[in-house]
Amino acid sequence: MTTISDRRTAGGVVRASDPDYDDARRVYNAMIDRRPAAIAYCRNSVDIQDALAEARRNGLAVAVRGGGHSGPGFGVVDDGMVIDLSPMSAIDVDADARIARAQGGVTLHELDAATGAHGLATPAGVVGSTGVGGLTLGGGHGYLSRKYGLTIDNLLSAEVVLADGRVVTASEDEHPDLFWAIRGGGGNFGIVTSFTLRLHPVSTVVCGPTAWPAAATGDVLRWYRDFLPAAPEDLYGFFVTMTVPPVAPFPEPFHLHKACAIVWCYTGDPADAGDALAPVRELSPAWDGTGEAPYPALQGMFDGLLPTGLQWYWRGDLFREIPDAAIDQHARFGELAPTPLSQMHIYPVDGAVHRVGTQDTAWAHRDVNFSQVIVGVDPDPANAPAISTWTKDYHDAVHPYSAGAAYVNFMMDEGQDRVRASYGANYDRLAAVKGEYDPDNTFRCNQNIRPA
Repeated sequence: MTTISDRRTAGGVVRASDPDYDDARRVYNAMIDRRPAAIAYCRNSVDIQDALAEARRNGLAVAVRGGGHSGPGFGVVDDGMVIDLSPMSAIDVDADARIARAQGGVTLHELDAATGAHGLATPAGVVGSTGVGGLTLGGGHGYLSRKYGLTIDNLLSAEVVLADGRVVTASEDEHPDLFWAIRGGGGNFGIVTSFTLRLHPVSTVVCGPTAWPAAATGDVLRWYRDFLPAAPEDLYGFFVTMTVPPVAPFPEPFHLHKACAIVWCYTGDPADAGDALAPVRELSPAWDGTGEAPYPALQGMFDGLLPTGLQWYWRGDLFREIPDAAIDQHARFGELAPTPLSQMHIYPVDGAVHRVGTQDTAWAHRDVNFSQVIVGVDPDPANAPAISTWTKDYHDAVHPYSAGAAYVNFMMDEGQDRVRASYGANYDRLAAVKGEYDPDNTFRCNQNIRPA
């Protein structure tokens, strides 16, 4: 039998009658249980063109899967065609030019390993098994964003297979309207087979969590919301409410206790990290897990705790500020987390992110300071109702303090009004570009922008 990992080189099509069909249709979120008509493992643009043509001939809906991390499971569709890009995993790094070209099936862990070998990196997410494609097309924020912007702010060009089968290059000089749209507009406009990304010098970082008991959540979050926007852009930290996992390096007295934490990444001279983190240590964290590490090691720090096959339900929002009333809700719902893996993250999206104009890319909210995601997580399907209810109730409690929109990569299938709000003033232009490049809405298994 051909294994799924083998398909990264072999390609091929899996159908319901094949013995590995159930493995092939699985995605990261085990709450998603869909049965496509076919899963095409594509090795190149020609394979993608063939799969699109077959979908058209048979009237099949099309889903595109890179890393498979989509919370609502947009990488798989009932009775349709899944175009799986995992065989397209090549990465070329030009260290002198500080440019990387990554194919559409590359994961963040693979990209960081390839660029890190040259002491270089580009801003991306915080979980190494995430696909570069979905993350980038939705905007992409992570440890380097305060200093170097979103992933889309470092995208130089992309090769795209359009709904009609044409292969085009999108850049500032070629198809600039398409290039504008794919920088935050998701997979609405075509299938990106490769991303050309700007790289930056990033080698050894000082990183890791500092943690406090859950009772300190209010005090620590009030400090964090005021401290971080004023901190040097070399210092990044995302805030977490969590249950401490019963594994090293977390100290045993903390295991399975609810806590709050900040996960840090300092990209300046490691010799200066002590001064940068001194205000944190004045808060007397109960545990300080920071230390020097190669940047690629940070990207995969939590992958072992969150493997493929867990039940997930999440909700996101963007915030200009975090008022005390919202902090009270964070403290309350952090204590109410229904399972040990359920948690909430607040990521900074300021600094270099703010130096790009609201209309320069499809990402419309350049004035927000924080991107929040609430995730109910558990391995047991029987707990799916509990984690979903907690996530929705938590979101309802803090959403009134938000900017009214979310990072599209942190949304479930929440309806058209939510999609419109998340693209804000850029939605109508996106709909016009959609009408030009995908007038039949072939690429609709996503946070869908309907063609004008």
